[in-house]
Amino acid sequence: MRLTLNEIAAKFGGKIAGDGGVVIDGVGTIESAMESELTFLANPKYCEQLKATRAAAVIVAPADRDLTHNPRIVTVNPYAYFAQVAALFAPLRAASGGWHASAVIESTAQVAATASIGALAYIGHGAKVGEDTVIHPHAYIGDQAVIGAQSEMYAHSVVYARCIIGVRAIIHSGAVIGADGFGFAYDEDHWLKVPQTGRVVIGDDVEVGANTTIDRGAIDDTVIEDGVKLDNQIQIGHNVLIGAHTVIAGCAAIAGSTRIGHHCRIGGGVGIVGHLDICAGVTITARTLVTKSILDPGVYSSGVPHMENRVWLRTMAQWRRMGQMTKRIESLETIVKNIKGDVS
Repeated sequence: MRLTLNEIAAKFGGKIAGDGGVVIDGVGTIESAMESELTFLANPKYCEQLKATRAAAVIVAPADRDLTHNPRIVTVNPYAYFAQVAALFAPLRAASGGWHASAVIESTAQVAATASIGALAYIGHGAKVGEDTVIHPHAYIGDQAVIGAQSEMYAHSVVYARCIIGVRAIIHSGAVIGADGFGFAYDEDHWLKVPQTGRVVIGDDVEVGANTTIDRGAIDDTVIEDGVKLDNQIQIGHNVLIGAHTVIAGCAAIAGSTRIGHHCRIGGGVGIVGHLDICAGVTITARTLVTKSILDPGVYSSGVPHMENRVWLRTMAQWRRMGQMTKRIESLETIVKNIKGDVS
């Protein structure tokens, strides 16, 4: 595909500065873009690299318009604009409509004729696969599960029985949707399994990263609303609700029955204990441990940033003496208060 800068702006908006007739045939980073590719500047720390870029044109914010003499598209959100252009040059794979002879499709399954079913994939009794959906080799769809139209399940991804996935979903390799939640009741000296009879219900335009696991509900459903983006190796416990357009980075773990609002941003390695409420518009930075509900939007953090080992040892030694220091301060405050009382 080859498009002029003017043609790209006509499709996605933005203002042209410089030669709008320059031809673009791909996209790249500031450092790696070639002479016929389009790049973007969204982080000011790359301003110096911008001066040396070989890119044919650059997407910039209004404030950065004059940082380069290259032809450019000026827009309020360069990264989002770049995402749209990149998708234009690297479209998702279209469904071919073919069903591999080795795929196992149970007789009661309803699979759209336009769906693509790869080798050794399995589609269970009463399952439904929508129009133009791509099921890669070795993917598994359990009984009565539903995969919406224009979705894509990569190799070795698993959707357990009765779970529902909306349209335009992307399920990456190794993801497991609908495994039993971690539900056990202690009885004297052993554990009794609590049957997990709920489902996982996933909305439209959701992406689930590789090896991410979403447990089915114990009784009610685990719910992932529209537009949620989940990174790799995330654990989501039973009966969790994740609000629309929330994004969660890799290795986060969310315990059961926690409710997360819409448009939240949860960093990598975050741990959230069960039965909490996280309101809409919350950002939780990486490695934070959340032990109580968050009821006000904002940015929340915990954890100790890395430091030199000798500094860390000294800091921890001081931290262990914190209780003693608190008592001494309280004693000194009492003495000062008494002195002031005597003087008055």
